[in-house]
Amino acid sequence: MSATTRIALKTLAISASSLALMHTAPAMAQVEEIIVTAQKVEENVQDVPIAITAVSGDRLVQAGVISLENISTVVPSVTFRKGTTSANSAIVMRGVGTISFSVAAEPSVSTVVDGVVLSRSGQAFMDLVDLQRLEVLRGPQGTLFGRNASAGLVNIVSKGGTDTFEAEASADWFEGEEYRLRAAISGPLGENLSARLTGFYGSFDGNITNINGGRNDKVNGYERYGVRGIMDYDDGGNTVRLIADYYKADDDCCVDVTGASRGAAQDALLGLPNGVAIGENQRFINNDLVTSTQDQQWSLTGTGDFEITDTHTLSVVLGYRNWENTENRDGDFLPRAITTAGQLHDVGTVKTEQVSAEIRLASDQSKLFFYQVGAFAWQSDNTQDFTRQGVTCATSTLAALPGGAIPCNLTDTANTLFPFATSRSDVRSKNYALFGQATYQITDQLSLTGGLRYTWDDLEFTHTRAPAVNRTTGLPATGPGTNGNPAGGTIASGGNGTNTSRGATTNGNLSGRAAVQFKPSEDIMLYGSYTRGYKGPAFNVFFNHTAPNNAVPISEELSDSFEIGAKTQFLDNRVQLNVAAFTVEYDGFQANNFIVVNTATISNLTNAGTVKSEGFEADLIVNPIDGLNLRASAAYADARVKRFNPNPTTNAPDARNGTVLPLAPKFVYTIGGDYTKELGGVTLYLNTDYRHTSTQFSDLGQSPTTRIDPYGIWNASVGFSDPDDKYRLTFHARNITDESYVLLNIENGRRLQIPRDADRYFGISLRVRTF
Repeated sequence: MSATTRIALKTLAISASSLALMHTAPAMAQVEEIIVTAQKVEENVQDVPIAITAVSGDRLVQAGVISLENISTVVPSVTFRKGTTSANSAIVMRGVGTISFSVAAEPSVSTVVDGVVLSRSGQAFMDLVDLQRLEVLRGPQGTLFGRNASAGLVNIVSKGGTDTFEAEASADWFEGEEYRLRAAISGPLGENLSARLTGFYGSFDGNITNINGGRNDKVNGYERYGVRGIMDYDDGGNTVRLIADYYKADDDCCVDVTGASRGAAQDALLGLPNGVAIGENQRFINNDLVTSTQDQQWSLTGTGDFEITDTHTLSVVLGYRNWENTENRDGDFLPRAITTAGQLHDVGTVKTEQVSAEIRLASDQSKLFFYQVGAFAWQSDNTQDFTRQGVTCATSTLAALPGGAIPCNLTDTANTLFPFATSRSDVRSKNYALFGQATYQITDQLSLTGGLRYTWDDLEFTHTRAPAVNRTTGLPATGPGTNGNPAGGTIASGGNGTNTSRGATTNGNLSGRAAVQFKPSEDIMLYGSYTRGYKGPAFNVFFNHTAPNNAVPISEELSDSFEIGAKTQFLDNRVQLNVAAFTVEYDGFQANNFIVVNTATISNLTNAGTVKSEGFEADLIVNPIDGLNLRASAAYADARVKRFNPNPTTNAPDARNGTVLPLAPKFVYTIGGDYTKELGGVTLYLNTDYRHTSTQFSDLGQSPTTRIDPYGIWNASVGFSDPDDKYRLTFHARNITDESYVLLNIENGRRLQIPRDADRYFGISLRVRTF
């Protein structure tokens, strides 16, 4: 156990003990009941035979969780993979997740927003503002949720309208010139009709300094804003909700910093103030292009629940989402092209348009036998326009710089080449499904649940890319990350010899779930389940896609999951302990790994074979006295490659057999607590959380060159309000021990992703409301 971990554990233990001693006689306190829709109907989370973490919107605010990027603060079984843009970021759950640049691949962890399944992971990484709750369902969830849920699911539920007028506004300031503003207003519009309007704005200068040209500009920051409107109709038997939202982001994020030597000449060229080889402590870059990403998204959602008889409810979910993501990326990580390292600059725009519809019929959940059946239809059209341009030279007429690097002469078109290539990808994905689930209560204590889902996938793509050429002459020329073959591949290699590659595939699958649930007492629920998970086929459609190899579909991913668990409450509901143990085997696992194309490291999607994840999870909440909440969570997951597909030519076993999956820490735990105390005319709020993450790796193969060291982050806050909590002022401290860490390590430390929370910083929040 690290020194930081020991310090945090001792401090938290002392804090908890001190808080507990502030009362001599314990008052009655109970763990808050949370209602979830993990099975598409409203249920107490303690009655659902699934491993779930449900977090209220207030708890997310308290923990400083402003987006899914830091969801691991409250859910230890979740890891977030931060890419250079939201389009290639991903959520990993229980050590399993699909990380891909391909626009013809779907994630393993699904994100559902107000009932609508999102097409791509990047659509989900918006700010989490004004939420009712967030549910994290661990393990395959395909029976009821279907698409993209082979490893788990994140369900986001927004706050709706209110019967009385309510208004709330908050403002946050943090070191580093980070500002966040949020406001919401809700109330009745008429009989049975209410509405809610929410808006937000946030900006941050960044945590990395770009010294290029002596400007010392901050990067890795953001500017984001959005608005959401909700209208609710509820006549006591029927409900209708209409949602419209708009979101825009302009982030100069996320740059890879250089934390290991690139050689004496390149190190001198970079000229970083504290040197180059300082690992996770690096906070400077020298890039001639600012890596940035711009997101714009708007959506329309309509949901309704209608009591068509005394015993049956018809539910409808309709959704439309339009998302555009543009990325500008410096892929050479240097201030200029030199004879030994060319320049690589990318710009790419992804556009996604999706429509979906779901209809369900559910029987009365209070009966001994109850069920729901439904149908689902979904279509997503994705396009990507991508340009890669570079500068290369083997010799130069310019003199060597201090340190020995020889810069390319951009005016010498005889010795300097300007490789240039563009691509366009068009992908259409369709998904249809019929599903049903039923539960039979054999006795008051014992019940059985079974469900099936038949899914039909239809996927097609067209990818166009000409061989790279020299921008100045139009003649063939290649450079870092480009190649001389057309997208259709050469005739000699089995391709069509054209600039266009096409492919299509269809697939049908029957998946399902069976569970047994036993309640020996009112406060204890035991369950065991088997789930057959499914994720549809994919294509590796990316800039350097080349037929015939990349035109072959990546086959479906199937999973078999076994899980047992217990959900318990005791001491008059003052203690809640939920535990689960699981083993999941994925056959045909779709995984991302890094390959080199003309000296540039790029991402490649592949069918990795068979992988397995097994472990346990535990969540503990203790309310020993009124106002004091103690919590602890732990997640152990051993996620490994069981059998990587052997070499197709030699059939030799792959060296990656038995190695851990990317971004799959074996053990993660969180501990913390909060305390509320009336102090005369002022209410005091104390909150603290600590999260520890064990060793993980950035790529398949468990190579030491991609190792991410373990780290622990400790946050705390102190707040004050008036007795009615209409005005609250909170002081925040993040990463109190100032422990630096990385989210991604590529090329043995030469490319590191350093998050905002890798440094200690402080802030203040003010919240005002009318209720």
